[in-house]
Amino acid sequence: MNTKEHTEMKIRGSADVSYLGRTVDEMIWEFMEENGIPGLALAIVQAPYIPRVVGYGLSDEKQRRLASVNTMWPAGPISQAYAAVAAMQLYEAGKLDLDAPVSQYVENLPPRWKGITSRQLLRHAAGLADYRQAEGYDSQREWDFAGLAALVGEKKLSFEPGTGVEQSATNFLLLTEVVGRVSGMDYESFVKKHQFERLGLRHTGFTGDLDQYDSEDVSQTGNIHQLFKMDGRFIDPVEQAASYRQDGSPYSVIPSTALRGFGDVWASAQDISFWDIGLAGGVLIEKAENRAQLYGPWKLPDGNSVPANAGWQFYHHRGLMDIKGSVPGFSSFLSRFTHPDELVCVTLMANREGVDFTNLGRRIAGAFGDLLSTNYDDNRLFLLEGQYPVEETLRRLEMGLEKRNIPVFAKFDHGKNALEAGLELRPTTVLVFGSPKVGTGLMQADQSISLELPLRISVWEDESGSTWLAAPRMKRAAAEYGLENHPAVAGMQRLVETLIREAANVYGA
Repeated sequence: MNTKEHTEMKIRGSADVSYLGRTVDEMIWEFMEENGIPGLALAIVQAPYIPRVVGYGLSDEKQRRLASVNTMWPAGPISQAYAAVAAMQLYEAGKLDLDAPVSQYVENLPPRWKGITSRQLLRHAAGLADYRQAEGYDSQREWDFAGLAALVGEKKLSFEPGTGVEQSATNFLLLTEVVGRVSGMDYESFVKKHQFERLGLRHTGFTGDLDQYDSEDVSQTGNIHQLFKMDGRFIDPVEQAASYRQDGSPYSVIPSTALRGFGDVWASAQDISFWDIGLAGGVLIEKAENRAQLYGPWKLPDGNSVPANAGWQFYHHRGLMDIKGSVPGFSSFLSRFTHPDELVCVTLMANREGVDFTNLGRRIAGAFGDLLSTNYDDNRLFLLEGQYPVEETLRRLEMGLEKRNIPVFAKFDHGKNALEAGLELRPTTVLVFGSPKVGTGLMQADQSISLELPLRISVWEDESGSTWLAAPRMKRAAAEYGLENHPAVAGMQRLVETLIREAANVYGA
């Protein structure tokens, strides 16, 4: 490790669940404060155990409901993983040919869709326009397949199917329609029978299932629970998380049909972890070779590798994969360290939209074993493991800056400089960039902070071949000048983190 915490390697079973001198609780509390998160749930898997499930803060700010083990949250884009399992279960049963045109299973498709295959849908390699961006889409109404398909059926494909990658909810809408037609059941019923019921998941369902859970209307009692005193069903209750906009208005629950297969599952963090353990062996998908078709990179016709499949993204760290994203009002994250020496998974759910848990999730994993850490100073740096080689990562970073009209002041290729000096250094490049309008405000407050400006992001390849992106944590750096609360600091940090996420991930920020 480049940042050694321990004289002896901390391994599975250690009672010390801190990372770089900070407990998991401290890391989460600081993250919630920085991101304005009212409530959050964490579950840790050390397969086959789920040794830690914790709620933090409020799952419902207005009704003062606590985030708890039983709180149900929107799984958001993690829902894709359930749809992918459903498709692979039908494949294993010999009922679905992943490489057959979907028109073989679903009639009356738009002409451009007929040659697309289920495998291309799973890989987000179909080129279908995303119906969520279409004029006329309303996430608050019920939809059927034909209605959503009609919103984008006449649009041109973004690329020839199988030759590119672009995440689109339409891919999984069509995939779930295939699952329904092939199984002879409606999609939700098939998933409930072959995943929720098979695993005995009591706190997992679709949006339409939420009314099956007894929930006390605490608004009638001053937001104080009363029924648990008289009815055991209300002890440690199963409640659904709620989220509110800045004006105090609530985010409405999105009908399952409006995000079918892409954002339609609700679950507790513990149930997601239980389901996640079911992925590890043959409980949900029996054959290892079939699991490998979902949970690993694949190649485009031009030979380029795509480190993403079925909503999952894959990394160079052995067996590491994650799936994450947002739906209105909520964010979710699931990472899996699947190597037999590790077998740790981190689930995070929160009632705040647009939160990326990747960096926090890696730090939490590091608290459960040194093999899972980044090996660098996560307290001082914002770090992400990237999915692309250094050169491609830099190209994506520069594209992100150009898109925002942010000038690059310098580009230091330390690997090239080392070579010219007759030395060896793995690829290591620093981009220096910024906006004088923003940085000047900080320097007007204290000119010595000019030592920290302009902004910079470093990209390097480590000894194992992983690509890393890193930038100083601006609040920490600014605190040394007494400027941690300057309004420019938070904006700078958001910009840097967004640029890093966009460059590091196949599916973007």
